[in-house]
Amino acid sequence: MNNQKKIAIIGLGYVGLPLAIEFAKKYEVTGFDINKERVEELQNGEDRTKEADLVTLKSVVTNEGVGLSFSSVVDDLKKSNIYIVTVPTPIDQFKAPDLAPLLKASQMLGEVIKKGDIIIYESTVYPGCTEEDCVPVLEKYSELKYNEDFFCGYSPERINPGDKVNTLTKIKKVTSGSTPEIADIVDQLYSSIIVAGTHKAPSLKVAEASKAIENAQRDVNISFVNELALIFDRIGIDTTDVIEAAGTKWNFLKYKPGLVGGHCIGVDPYYLAHKAESLGYHPQVILSGRRVNDNMGMFVANKVIKLMIHKGHKIQGANALILGVTFKEDCPDIRNSRVIDIYSELKQFGLNVDVYDPHADAHEVKEEYDITLVNNIDKQYDSIVLAVSHKEFLALDFKRLKNGNNTVIFDTKSCLDRDLIDARL
Repeated sequence: MNNQKKIAIIGLGYVGLPLAIEFAKKYEVTGFDINKERVEELQNGEDRTKEADLVTLKSVVTNEGVGLSFSSVVDDLKKSNIYIVTVPTPIDQFKAPDLAPLLKASQMLGEVIKKGDIIIYESTVYPGCTEEDCVPVLEKYSELKYNEDFFCGYSPERINPGDKVNTLTKIKKVTSGSTPEIADIVDQLYSSIIVAGTHKAPSLKVAEASKAIENAQRDVNISFVNELALIFDRIGIDTTDVIEAAGTKWNFLKYKPGLVGGHCIGVDPYYLAHKAESLGYHPQVILSGRRVNDNMGMFVANKVIKLMIHKGHKIQGANALILGVTFKEDCPDIRNSRVIDIYSELKQFGLNVDVYDPHADAHEVKEEYDITLVNNIDKQYDSIVLAVSHKEFLALDFKRLKNGNNTVIFDTKSCLDRDLIDARL
């Protein structure tokens, strides 16, 4: 049966590559990406996302009978009978879902799928998107009938970039299918690689909704402590001290304030809100949480400016350093990083802002945010913002980076010695 399943993974980023590697241990897998440079990189045994174990990657590529091959040629997909879509689902400048990558992938698959094929979506969407948006595209370009000639599944990705403990196979997987029989097939497929087990949802919509609320819940919880941080700043008490005190009660959830970015938490709530609004309901809690979290970068920058003024700094032309631009520590992922909000605000005040991040790809940062990373930090600054708690930053000699005793240091991660800093979240 395993040999009959020929899998194609569409999209080889943080989600698709780990999935392709695990499936390739048991099945014949084609890893497809429209980015030829990305395909060539993987063919050479390299991975810029640092998600893949390169030894394992090499071993599955050289497997006989089963194993993994990479391609950017659409015709190479025709030999497959199960297609798993892991393309990005971002939001646009108006905070609305941008389904363009997903619909383009659906169109491409519509031109190659055959009778009996199964298309499984892992990309985060709003409830109903697979059947209402993707299936009509598949039907149009394949001229096949949904649930008669081809079938669909939905299994939301749960990859946590940079996490080497909670890896793909160790996180329980939600599965679903467009018919009860297909639901069983999809569940069995994932069960063959997911050690933590699977949860078979009763429908595609339920599986889609489960993913949306996972991250909306975290977003709302973080927005609560972020709002507390704004309040406690005005009161003049430390948020971390308050959370530590409240956390002595057994049922208090110790969320920490901070910048909320990344490919999921800062994006997925807008997908859920979009669906709700299309049905005539305007969500209050979800969007209010988003507004609080989206403003935290501006709060940090303005707090830095106030502290600099208090210490007698001339703001125009002052030198500032931001440590970190990725959305989380010890990870190269820059998607939806909210560090850009701190950078943009400080620049508007007239500061000269350097950004240093040894984990981020300088070309990607320039292309995505128009920020030129500095290669090293060999001068002194009037203000320093620790935006990401990379392990390298925790070992820095901050005194060497200070332009005298009046340098302002803001710790957004509350991880530095309190005697060293002027403020923290």
